[in-house]
Amino acid sequence: MSFKKRIVGVIGLGHVGAHVAFNLGVLGIADEVKLCDVNHDKLVSERQDFMDAVMFMPHRVNYTIASYEELADCDVIVNAIGDIKLCASGNRDDEMHFTVPQVADYIPKVMAGGFKGIIINITNPCDVITDLIAKKSGLPKGHVFGTGTGLDSSRLVSAISQQTGLDHHSFSAYMMGEHGNSQIVPWSLIHFGGKPLAELEENPNYVFDKDKVQEQTIKAGWVTYSGKGCTEYGISMTGATMVRAVLRDERKIMAASAPLDGEYSEKGIFCGVPSVIGANGIEEVIEYNLPDDELKKFKACCATIRQNIANAEAFWKK
Repeated sequence: MSFKKRIVGVIGLGHVGAHVAFNLGVLGIADEVKLCDVNHDKLVSERQDFMDAVMFMPHRVNYTIASYEELADCDVIVNAIGDIKLCASGNRDDEMHFTVPQVADYIPKVMAGGFKGIIINITNPCDVITDLIAKKSGLPKGHVFGTGTGLDSSRLVSAISQQTGLDHHSFSAYMMGEHGNSQIVPWSLIHFGGKPLAELEENPNYVFDKDKVQEQTIKAGWVTYSGKGCTEYGISMTGATMVRAVLRDERKIMAASAPLDGEYSEKGIFCGVPSVIGANGIEEVIEYNLPDDELKKFKACCATIRQNIANAEAFWKK
């Protein structure tokens, strides 16, 4: 009897990509991780370091070096290129001038090798680059998606956990919209053991300064960046969790940059929304009946993303 290897490719071995690759091994998510980066010396060094750690990992895993075309047999590719220094302004859109031309150049090379799997994008601006990958790859709807507000949702959950003292898994909360400064907290979707937040606000532990919590969540990445010059653990766990959801067909609901095709009356963009992630990538976008004020803010996020997509197209359609 033969068993199919679970093969995952990682493009871009900076702080984020390297940690994704490490997590795929240490969590037993992949059997083989293919590493791809324009810096060959760094690839050799990273592979050596990973292979030095394999003995202590719970499952057998092999790390290999691959070109874009050699990623063809991957089940999932994680796109993680970037230059974090370009985000020092506090705006992820500033990375666009670097990331858009590169992604537009190498995604056709990946596809020329015969790749037919799922692509999960981390590269910023996340929603814009995810849209670009979908267009350049021609993969079926849902087979390309981004980490989007998945990490931002974790940051929101962390803030709520710290105020209430409750475990991170004891309630549900999502950030929606752009993986950027215009994202929102849909307070109407926050539930504690199935009970909506609005029914608990007689207890001071559940009374939040909503503007402050939203600002804290949006700026959390910059708190991380300011002291160490990068973000790595939170986003790499977000990416690895999404890879696992695909490879194990978990049909897991989490926030991701998903293609909207009429949901929330929006179409033709990728946006951070709660989605079902399984073997076919984004298998369903969960559409909630948001109150008018939250829906208005969400649609403003979508307008921002739509404009940024148009700005990006000016680069790669030249």
